[in-house]
Amino acid sequence: MFEILTVCTGNICRSPLAEQVLRARLSDLPRVSVASAGVYSLTGRPMTPEAAALSAEFGGLGAEHHIARDLTPAMIDGGGLIFAMSRDHRRSIVEMRPRATRITFTLREFARLSDGISDDELVDVAALPLDSVSERLTELVRAVTARRGLVERPLDAAEDDIVDPYRRSEAVYRESAAQLVPAAEIAARVIRRAASLTTSATPAGLV
Repeated sequence: MFEILTVCTGNICRSPLAEQVLRARLSDLPRVSVASAGVYSLTGRPMTPEAAALSAEFGGLGAEHHIARDLTPAMIDGGGLIFAMSRDHRRSIVEMRPRATRITFTLREFARLSDGISDDELVDVAALPLDSVSERLTELVRAVTARRGLVERPLDAAEDDIVDPYRRSEAVYRESAAQLVPAAEIAARVIRRAASLTTSATPAGLV
């Protein structure tokens, strides 16, 4: 099983919304799971009503069943790809498990790095059997990690963060979703592409 983990602070706004959006778009992929947690979770709490409504609007599944939980080292160890909602969350994850640095991105960072990734860069993914989904996605993460330092960074590093809407207005929830959902959709598309890409789709002579 390839496990995708989304992480924010309380696990009641951003990370469960990202979890639900990603799960809806990846639900038909075999052996792929999506979960969420918080670095300082409001343990046992449901999603906020605003986040749950946004989840339903953007195709999320089962948002009403979400229960907040704390991020643990075991969750990080079991993850194949971890999406932090901000750079501070990514820092907390890597401080907890330094070896997770190569699989942990902010969601917007991953979208920025993976958007437009070429078939040439995914040749090692395409060479793997189609039923080796976990191995394919592990190789995808390596390919995206390799783009760090090659893809232009935003002028404002905060553009890799998703604004925290907790206890703020509906307009801020909308702003947060406007940052989160497109990034999740890019991530889902590249994950689906990695799961289905074959050597016949790569340029001749590369495999």
